[in-house]
Formats: sequence, C-alpha cells, structure tokens
Amino acid sequence: MFGKIKKSFSSNFDMMIVGLGNPGLEYDGSRHNVGFAAMDALCEDTGAKCGKMKFDAYIGDTVIGGKRVLLMKPLTYMNNSGQAVGAAARFYKIPPQNILVMFDDISLEPGVIRLRRKGSAGGHNGIKDIIAVLGSEDFPRIKIGVGAKPHPDYDLKDWVLGKFRGDEKDKVKDALATTVKAVKEILARGIDSAMNKYSK
Repeated sequence: MFGKIKKSFSSNFDMMIVGLGNPGLEYDGSRHNVGFAAMDALCEDTGAKCGKMKFDAYIGDTVIGGKRVLLMKPLTYMNNSGQAVGAAARFYKIPPQNILVMFDDISLEPGVIRLRRKGSAGGHNGIKDIIAVLGSEDFPRIKIGVGAKPHPDYDLKDWVLGKFRGDEKDKVKDALATTVKAVKEILARGIDSAMNKYSK
C-alpha cells in the first residue's frame, strides 16, 4: 500500500489525508466542517502545519508512523472537493487507495466514527465529487458522526451548516481525538487494524 519515502516536497507521498469542509469563518465549527476540524486536530497532535496554498487547498507535508503524508483541506467548497483532491493526486501520482478522506456523516451520532476501506458517496456531495474526479470509489475514509436532523421537515442544508449544540461539542471533541488515533493506526498497521480498533 505504501511506497518508498522520499525527501523533497514534489516527490511521491505514501498517503494523502484529506479533511473536508467549507472555507470561511461563517462555516467554522459547523457540522459540515468536522473534516476540517479533524485535520486541525491531527496537525495539533503531530505538530504538522496545513497552511500552504496549492491545488485550491491548504496543504502540508509531514511524517506519521514512518510514512510521508500529504495533508489537505480543500478550499473549493464541499461540493467541488474532488477538484483539489484530483489535482494533487494526479500531480503526486497518488492512487485512490492511498487517499484517506475524513468527513461528516449525519447517519452517525455525534461522538461516533466509522472507518471504511471504500464505498459509495452515501449522499455526501463532497465524497460524490471526489469519486467522480478520481473515477473510483476505492479510497479509505473516516466518517465522523454529526447527528441526524431533529425531524424530517428540517432543512438538510440548514442542519449541516449549523453548529453543534450542548453536549454534542464534547462528544465531537472526543470523536476527533479518536479520529487522530485511527489515522495513526492506519499509517502504522493498515486500515484493517484501525477498523477493528476504532470503527463502531
């Protein structure tokens, strides 16, 4: 799964890790931006930085578990996430199976994460665009629970762009910490091991 680690920024990476969200202060802390929050948590934990502008995204370069990793926060807005991911994947020749995507999932309760080796978009527009651009569903992902709409008539857009409430904030904070552990496990021992330990 992983290739030889190189030293220059323009060379091949062992893996690309992507956190999905929308740019802009108005979206900061929203349910839809939990992928960005996961990337921030990963950077804080590892001491990495994800602030260089390239491929219509904030990117960074770090080593986790002995593997050289490209970090990415697309700035194309959620529905066009594939533009940034695809551009970087083509430039660095990173195959889909080495692209790990972290994103929000309304089918999971806050505090819960679920890992998948591959799969469909499941109604998530960011994942849908990444699949379309890469031409493949075969990339691993970490779904981070943000909770379902409180009732069927509640507008989905308003829900995912809204903020977490009450004790949801603490549950999501715990989920982000678990996500960081899962990422490290994936890089150290592979997706199967991480799924066994952290996927609920």
